[in-house]
Amino acid sequence: MESSAEPGSAGSIPPAGVVAALRGAGCVFAEQEAQLLLAAADGPAELARLVRARVAGTPLEYLVGWVEFDGLRIAVTDGVFVPRQRSRLLVRAAVGHLAGRPEPLVVDLCCGCGAIGLAIAAAVPGVRLHAADIDPVAVGCARSNLAPIGAAVYAGDLFAALPGRLRGAVDVLVANAPYVPTAAIVLMPPEARDHEPGIALDGGPDGTRVLRRVIAGAVAWLAPDGVLLVEVGTSQIPLITAAFTAAGLAPEIVRDDELGATVALGRPAAAGAGRA
Repeated sequence: MESSAEPGSAGSIPPAGVVAALRGAGCVFAEQEAQLLLAAADGPAELARLVRARVAGTPLEYLVGWVEFDGLRIAVTDGVFVPRQRSRLLVRAAVGHLAGRPEPLVVDLCCGCGAIGLAIAAAVPGVRLHAADIDPVAVGCARSNLAPIGAAVYAGDLFAALPGRLRGAVDVLVANAPYVPTAAIVLMPPEARDHEPGIALDGGPDGTRVLRRVIAGAVAWLAPDGVLLVEVGTSQIPLITAAFTAAGLAPEIVRDDELGATVALGRPAAAGAGRA
């Protein structure tokens, strides 16, 4: 098991039995996870319950109620997709595009708990953030996380959820859409396939079903010099670049081997030609 939560200071050394139980269950960072569970528990009985749940495969983030992402502590609830650390590449690429823009407009589709949009807003002063997800549980979690920065969160299917006034005005459209091929879900770690919502994982037969819809609809929403950024698997790059081109977007691939992340980026073709 591997956690996205950042080890914190629990102020106590966790019981050796807790560490041993977690290590026996395959938790690579057993001591750090034990500290987090100890900090989250309000007594020995609660700690025992949390350890049993973790050993059974419940994501650590559900048990402690938060995930560390790009230096932020972001609340997560049961049944919400847990943001992966590799998605920091999406944030980094978005922030780079927004540098120097006053009050840029950012849309986070398939927002889940709102982590990507929140990280972008934390890095770029004055961002006007809108987020959307089809899963009502995710929408509720995102609204809680994004309320302090005044972001709007909508429930609905991709662009259908967004207000029409955003058309043609979006500086960055970011989407961490599901891109796992249906047949590969069974190969995912149990804590993902058994606990996270299938709608946040299943990208259809080749993993690009939702991504293709995002790409096809993006041009109508982007500003003339706006950019679409999506996270993809490396095997999907030829399919995704072709989809960008067909939609009138000039494609570019950004890779970070340390994070194990790949981002496909597309600008309206006329803007991309102007830069060249």
